[in-house]
Amino acid sequence: MGFFDRFRAPDINAGVQQFKSTPGAALIDVREEDEYAEGRIPGSINIPLSRLRDIENEVDSLNTPIFVYCLSGGRSARATAALVGMGYTTVSNIGGISAYKGKVER
Repeated sequence: MGFFDRFRAPDINAGVQQFKSTPGAALIDVREEDEYAEGRIPGSINIPLSRLRDIENEVDSLNTPIFVYCLSGGRSARATAALVGMGYTTVSNIGGISAYKGKVER
């Protein structure tokens, strides 16, 4: 890993593929409900950043692999840090749906 690699945005497309290949993983969209309704990655669960504590209703184990995305990667970065602070052990910020090239559902 080079010095500038730490400034590179996460690749959401690679992150979604990793999610799909990880048994028992959860894909969490931390955008607001209206944004989620406009288009989302299939298989994702909407838990807005403002209500992140509600994740306990959707993900019952602190060891569940969690992949987090938002629109551009900013909210998902904050959510990732908060989830780690809540005790979740495997949390990945996969970036923003604005760079996603796969199928989107409404």
